[in-house]
Amino acid sequence: MPETALAFSGPRIEATLVRDARDYPVRDAAIVVNTGVTDVHIAETPRKSIPPLSSTILADTRVERADTLVLLRVRDGAGMPGITEDPGWDLLGDVLAGFPRDTPLWKSPQDDAGTVTFDAAHLLGETPEPLRPETYDVKVNLWYAPAGTDCAIHNQHDFIEVHTQVHGIGRMQKFREQDHRTLYQDVVMAPGYTTPDPFCSTAPDGTYLYPWHQYRADTDCVWLAVEYHHRRPAAH
Repeated sequence: MPETALAFSGPRIEATLVRDARDYPVRDAAIVVNTGVTDVHIAETPRKSIPPLSSTILADTRVERADTLVLLRVRDGAGMPGITEDPGWDLLGDVLAGFPRDTPLWKSPQDDAGTVTFDAAHLLGETPEPLRPETYDVKVNLWYAPAGTDCAIHNQHDFIEVHTQVHGIGRMQKFREQDHRTLYQDVVMAPGYTTPDPFCSTAPDGTYLYPWHQYRADTDCVWLAVEYHHRRPAAH
């Protein structure tokens, strides 16, 4: 049952990856994210589970079994704006060509969180049964934005993603166009909540179709991005 500190674990947020959990104790409160594709059962009565691509806050209990878990513990909420000074954090506009440098959005180092096998169309609710299971690499990182930040409306990703709120109150929003006036869905996120239904659908060519969407920070916010990258066969 290996435990590993993730690359972005630090004094403000402690982040731990747990693999092959068996009767794993969660003593002090933690946001527990199920990054796998099978239910994670909690050893309580009645017996409840953390479904795939979702999370909850646990304390003083144990997890019976899990393939992979990410545990997040906020250790210094008052000092959270300083997280961007931790090693490896970058202002997105400094590292992503074309992204506006005046948008105060910071990204932590990214880390690997194992591999999973699933059928994307089934995972996204497009087919009733899994027909073509394939391998995906799981990658995780934190984001930080101060209160009032619109983190840019976009619709391009070459992976499936979900987000877990870690600190503060934020929103995942959908738009008809790349225009704030076309907002049509607003998902409020409090600590411990994960968007369990990825925003995308599959395309015939194996890519993913996303609506125009963005993250908005109502307060100073930190959230976890969980990305599922299709492991393409090597070209010959």
